[in-house]
Amino acid sequence: MIDLVWLVPLIPLLGFVINGLGRNTLSKNLIGFIGSGVILLSFALSIGIFLELGADANKSHEIFLFDWISAGNLQIPLSFLVDPLSSIMLLIITGVGFLIHVYSIGYMQQDAGFGKYFSYLNLFIFFMLLLVLGSNYIVMFIGWEGVGLCSYLLIGFWFTNSSYATAAKKAFVINRIGDLGFLLAVFLIYTTFGSIEFSKVFPMAENLLPGHTPIILITLFLFIGACGKSAQLPLFTWLPDAMAGPTPVSALIHAATMVTAGVYMIARSNVLFDLAPVIQHLITIVGLATAVLGALIALTQTDIKKVLAYSTVSQLGYMFIGLGVGAYDGAFFHVITHAFFKALLFLCAGSVIHALHHEQDMRKMGGLRKKLPVTFITMLIGTIAISGIPPFSGFFSKDEILVHAFEYNKIVWAIAVFTAFLTAFYMFRMLYLTFYGEFRGTHHEKEKIHESPQSMTIPLIILAVLSAVGGVIGIPEVLGGNHWLSSWLTPVIKHHGSLPSHATEYMLMAVSVIGALIAIGLAYLKYNKKAEVPMADEAQRPVLESLSYNKFYIDEIYDTLIRKPLDALSVFFYRIIDTKVIDGLVNGFGWGTTEASKSLRLLQTGNVGFYILMMVVGIISLLLYTYLSL
Repeated sequence: MIDLVWLVPLIPLLGFVINGLGRNTLSKNLIGFIGSGVILLSFALSIGIFLELGADANKSHEIFLFDWISAGNLQIPLSFLVDPLSSIMLLIITGVGFLIHVYSIGYMQQDAGFGKYFSYLNLFIFFMLLLVLGSNYIVMFIGWEGVGLCSYLLIGFWFTNSSYATAAKKAFVINRIGDLGFLLAVFLIYTTFGSIEFSKVFPMAENLLPGHTPIILITLFLFIGACGKSAQLPLFTWLPDAMAGPTPVSALIHAATMVTAGVYMIARSNVLFDLAPVIQHLITIVGLATAVLGALIALTQTDIKKVLAYSTVSQLGYMFIGLGVGAYDGAFFHVITHAFFKALLFLCAGSVIHALHHEQDMRKMGGLRKKLPVTFITMLIGTIAISGIPPFSGFFSKDEILVHAFEYNKIVWAIAVFTAFLTAFYMFRMLYLTFYGEFRGTHHEKEKIHESPQSMTIPLIILAVLSAVGGVIGIPEVLGGNHWLSSWLTPVIKHHGSLPSHATEYMLMAVSVIGALIAIGLAYLKYNKKAEVPMADEAQRPVLESLSYNKFYIDEIYDTLIRKPLDALSVFFYRIIDTKVIDGLVNGFGWGTTEASKSLRLLQTGNVGFYILMMVVGIISLLLYTYLSL
């Protein structure tokens, strides 16, 4: 099965071709069947590869396909790496991706671009699989760029809406900034090690001393690349705007695939980052700032998808805290659990939006739990999981990051716990505003509310089960487990960080859980018992609430400090450099030639006597020149 790993990305690519070519001729049922079926086939192959790898003593297999680029000493093969890290990612991408494809059949049924939508989804999965399977940085980079392209196509799927098209362009441009960092890192890796193959670079890197200057630069540029793709400060503003795409796209991008690419890349390159402590400190600081900022903004948002978007920003910050403190397996554990509960939460939000005929404002919701029982129960499970309440999956992964953060720095831990408190509050705020109290829409809208079709609810149920029990793969020793995931990743991630005593771990768990329960209680009192509803957009808010509601004016700050000066500079270059200097120089040559020709043509009089005179003058001039030069 491992030798057939090339089929895993190839099958979704075939789905893209078939649905792309047949988007206007094939029936929607057939398009949905092909689009989902190819991902199911890839998932089945991924399961087979995972099981075979588990029974194999050699946990790493490099599958060579062909020589892709050969220029002098530069040899870049198209080859895939099957190891514990990539095998888990295959399961997440194809498994969660399949559920999102099935959900999309019901959600996008009435959309005119149904075939195009499924072809884009299949292409996205193909590039994501290429990213995680690549055995070198160039193949990873091709997948990296591919998911960026597909995110542009999917976010701007309804491109006739100018704001949606702008959101797609914003995602594309901001990701290009990070991609440049990644590309510079690849050049430095080749310059330093003479190769971009993981199997050659990492063993050579292990022989270097920590703090080696080229390694510092390489890891810094890799981190910049990760900041773009995984939406870290200051390159996070594209992610909330990505809500412009269909809701299943939000689930696919924000849950298990594109935004976790940066976390995967750093975890894959953990050997390099262990040699750059200063960059690890930087990752911790940026991750912590991102986690706090995302949580603070989510507190006051009224669009249900925006709450989840900023929640994703915050949770990605948590993952980067784990990477920064050296808990690579803990960060990857959170990638897995986050894939379950965040995909679930976005799809539940899509179910609510579908039931309310595309209404996303929570101020116009309320009292939906009886009308949408499956959506309510599954969303409750996802909300509990992301809040870190045991024994749901989010508790185990978040606790592991917090424990390592405590060993790293007590202040970092305290801020991370505060962020967990905010997470529980804003998530239950969303739940109470959406499903509790009285319905705040019109009577006509209330009469039309209905539960989503089975093609949408069955994926919700499966993801809810995974969100509830997914933590079993990482039960820590202190709770009687053996942390299977950490053991599984040992061949790839050799440094697992230090842990405190069991008594300290119990105390840390208690603090985080009690904090989450207090936050849930406060949200209950404010938004359920008192039934408070967020203010209207134009209402006057207290200063701090206004800052949060307006996303701390970060987009406006970027607009003032970056976009407007660049626009002014471009106008200057156009009006002065381009128009006056460049055009002036070119036009000057043209004017000079024209004017010279006007003067020279006066010599062509047609008078033979004048021509003879000029010939005599020319001869005399040549004789004088010859005489004077002797």
